[in-house]
Amino acid sequence: MFFERPGGGERAILVHLEGQDPAAREDPQEFQELARSAGAEMVNFVNVARHQPSAKYLIGTGKVEELRDLVKEGEVELVIFNHTLTPSQERNLERALECRVLDRTGLILDIFAQRARTHEGKLQVELAQLEHMSTRLVRGWTHLERQKGGIGLRGPGETQLETDRRLLRVRIRQIKQRLEKVRGQREQARRGRRRADIPSVSLVGYTNAGKSTLFNALTEADVYAANQLFATLDPTLRRLELPDLGPVILADTVGFIRHLPHKLVESFRATLEESSNADLLLHVIDAHEPERDQQIEQVLAVLAEIGANELPMLEIYNKVDLMEGIEPQIQRDADGKPQRVWVSARDGLGLELVREAIAELLGSDLFVGTLRLPQGMGRMRAQLFELGAVQDEKHDEVGDSLLSVRLPRVELHRLLSREGLQPNEFLEQHTLQ
Repeated sequence: MFFERPGGGERAILVHLEGQDPAAREDPQEFQELARSAGAEMVNFVNVARHQPSAKYLIGTGKVEELRDLVKEGEVELVIFNHTLTPSQERNLERALECRVLDRTGLILDIFAQRARTHEGKLQVELAQLEHMSTRLVRGWTHLERQKGGIGLRGPGETQLETDRRLLRVRIRQIKQRLEKVRGQREQARRGRRRADIPSVSLVGYTNAGKSTLFNALTEADVYAANQLFATLDPTLRRLELPDLGPVILADTVGFIRHLPHKLVESFRATLEESSNADLLLHVIDAHEPERDQQIEQVLAVLAEIGANELPMLEIYNKVDLMEGIEPQIQRDADGKPQRVWVSARDGLGLELVREAIAELLGSDLFVGTLRLPQGMGRMRAQLFELGAVQDEKHDEVGDSLLSVRLPRVELHRLLSREGLQPNEFLEQHTLQ
């Protein structure tokens, strides 16, 4: 309904405000990248120095006059602001400039609309667009804000605007119900993976940090990867075999951006839950980006919003091919655990280090080995099979079971304790090298 958009090419003026509160300040370069990603043809970039935003237009009336002249001169179809506009500011500016006006949230929503490929992705984008539009619905309907009348149109006294709002509410409710169903299906799939004791690893990071390129390099997949913002919108899961650990599920997810609209986070909750339910997060960072520290902060803020900030995390500093004197390497914390890995996903440098670090971090909580169980321990053998922990079974010459086992250590310890055995003592005596 709302996600069918033209490929772009609209002539646009970009407006950026300087001098605002540093916490609310946007990056002008990133703004231009966003506009380019949406397919806008930039005619002019206007910097506005203003410390106190105006309630009517956000910018001063003098700047509005200047913008109107630029719009007429350049035959501009669209003016994009690098800030959030209130519905009334958007209406006032459209009236004054006599062309379409879009704020930062609307621009990001438009990019998401162009990138959505799956049915679920399109639903999520439509939900975010409808919720954004619901506050701006008066625009374009002023000529209909009267009681319907005429033959075949007499009704219960509802204005066109009220009808439209009601239809919007109905559609929002329908989409939310369908997305709830998707969330249930995802949760069911996650439960299945947990029962099979397959750990999940989720790629997170700022948009255009190289997550999809890393994902493709690690899994030999062919997920769309490009040097543009929000190239990935729909989550992709692939199986990845790791040395000494076995299979893990790797998830590629949507990138984050500073001041990611809250409605977008809400709409994409089903997708973002892939990250919040992961056993390990791989935080992909553009090591070459001058503002990487601010980007790291923004990613951590979104992770906190979706309840994923307490999960174990491995930092992947990507794009070392663009830096001098930096070699692929693993950096460890004071306890010797891998903390960050320096790689070039594009050139395939350091990928084996990433696999090694993931296996080390997940393996510390996982028991992988061969247990020798005497014939009298049939009940424990049955329970290990019930847990789906047995990968392979052989028997030795005296009839003992040799089980290749893979399960979380905490689960194994619980099982041994229930059998009245001392976990460490038992494993020392019954684990084969």
